[in-house]
Amino acid sequence: MSATGLEFAALTRRFGALKVLTGASGRVEAGGVLVVRGANGCGKSTLLRCLAALMRPDRGTIRAWEGGRELDDDARRSRVGFLSPDLAFYDELSGSENLAFVARLRGVPAERGEGLLARLGLPAGRLYHAMSSGMRQRLRWAFALLHDPGILLLDEPFQNLDAEGEATARALLAERLAGGALAIVASPSTIDLPAVTDELRLGS
Repeated sequence: MSATGLEFAALTRRFGALKVLTGASGRVEAGGVLVVRGANGCGKSTLLRCLAALMRPDRGTIRAWEGGRELDDDARRSRVGFLSPDLAFYDELSGSENLAFVARLRGVPAERGEGLLARLGLPAGRLYHAMSSGMRQRLRWAFALLHDPGILLLDEPFQNLDAEGEATARALLAERLAGGALAIVASPSTIDLPAVTDELRLGS
């Protein structure tokens, strides 16, 4: 067994009569990237939410481990760095204040958020409601990495980023992978990433 890993088999999820996810299976280990591809509405985001323990699949199994230790749902949820286009923050708080709030919930030093904001080139005092779409995506990256997670679940991670922002995000991802994390990245089209070990196509 590798130090860190995540595998899932035959995951199915319905919303009423609509079956969004059907029989999805995959595996990725420390340092690797699993790319999940497919058209809009094929279940990519639903799959990531299930893997993050934010949603339960109707059928199938999910198994995760870190440091050779099996993770239950609560532990998996705490060790996942989740980035989603749907992730929003408090409009009336700055980027720094939003991350400080999350840091208190996570039990990590607020200084880590400040460091990530600086690395991502995001003004710490800018209020969320005044941020551009690219700035908000940079803040989502800071949120995902705040607690030094071993499992990264990234839904369209480079959406709305300019060239500089994407380069920084790619560098942060590469550093996490080199440190033994793993990543599952959802994208509707081909995406060029280092350390891609497998690809899962949904809706095909």
